[in-house]
Amino acid sequence: MDLFDDLPEPTQISVPPSALPQTTKDDEEEKTLKRRREDEEDKEEEEEIKKVCREDLPVLKAYVAARRGEREEMQDAHVLLPDMTSCLSSLPGNVSRVSYFAVFDGHGGARASRFAAEHLHHNLAKKFPAGDAEHLDKLIKKCLLDTFRQTDEDFLKKASSQKPAWKDGSTATCVLVVDDMVYVANLGDSRVSWTRSCCIRPVDMWSQTPSVCLQAMLCRTEAADGQGKAVTLALSKEHNPTIYEERMRIQRAGGSVRDGRVLGVLEVSRSIGDGQYKRCGVVSTPDLRRCQLTANDRFILLACDGLFKVFSADETVKFVLNVLQEGNVEPRLGLTEEETRFEAACQQLASEAVRRGCADNVTVILVSIGC
Repeated sequence: MDLFDDLPEPTQISVPPSALPQTTKDDEEEKTLKRRREDEEDKEEEEEIKKVCREDLPVLKAYVAARRGEREEMQDAHVLLPDMTSCLSSLPGNVSRVSYFAVFDGHGGARASRFAAEHLHHNLAKKFPAGDAEHLDKLIKKCLLDTFRQTDEDFLKKASSQKPAWKDGSTATCVLVVDDMVYVANLGDSRVSWTRSCCIRPVDMWSQTPSVCLQAMLCRTEAADGQGKAVTLALSKEHNPTIYEERMRIQRAGGSVRDGRVLGVLEVSRSIGDGQYKRCGVVSTPDLRRCQLTANDRFILLACDGLFKVFSADETVKFVLNVLQEGNVEPRLGLTEEETRFEAACQQLASEAVRRGCADNVTVILVSIGC
């Protein structure tokens, strides 16, 4: 029953126009100015609330190192956007910060990787949930899937319009941080690692494919000060044609896998671009995972497969931790001691990959997580 059923219906009273209060032009202008002042005060209050929220969030700082190796061309591309909010028209009411980091590893040329680096985050911004969005996780999941599909379709359209048609392709590993929640979207064989200083398992993880080879790493140390034993946990998946689920999809589409490659040529089973293989079961659907940041997290690491041809997941994390903990890092002008260590760790890791004999391009992004 309606709580207001017992109230009498309002009566309509006819009032002659002459009895109504008369407003002047000055009164109307004064009311307009008052409304504007109130709107500005509301906006300032909203911004102040967001600033307070930001103070409670982990501080993210990104560092990148790129090496051409022995390749004739640098086919990797990367994007660092610690604050992506300027790209977004609006944010959900409960979101204060959005960050975006990505590595793209091209093959057959650099055009697909560069296209993805230039366009994927703009497509993401257009599709990002806005307003008082409920079920934000599901909306972000749909947004990421739509973004990858749109970016792939846009590149394939441009590639097919060229004479001769472009045959470039690219893997992608993207990290989207919404306040303190990390969303990882990857396709191909680039990887992500995450260092955590406690043994709390990450929250729910999404997966688009069942039990594919895990490739991104979450490193944890037993002690909160980062001095304990490091443990590595994967956060992304490698997509190659030798994996059962990937091979089955390719074969159902009429393709084949020979010598571990699609049609004996392509090493990855998911990518942006590679238009000539899309009819053979190669898709642009990323694997999606999410994990929540904690006060004990140290850093996130994204890298192309060039790094992991000469480094294992555990070796990568241990190398970075050793540089962060050693005391002989040369000071850098304009950087704090901690920033200098992260910068040095990123650069030294990429250089060490080349020194160990990696002939491929190497790109490493290191994202520090602080208070």
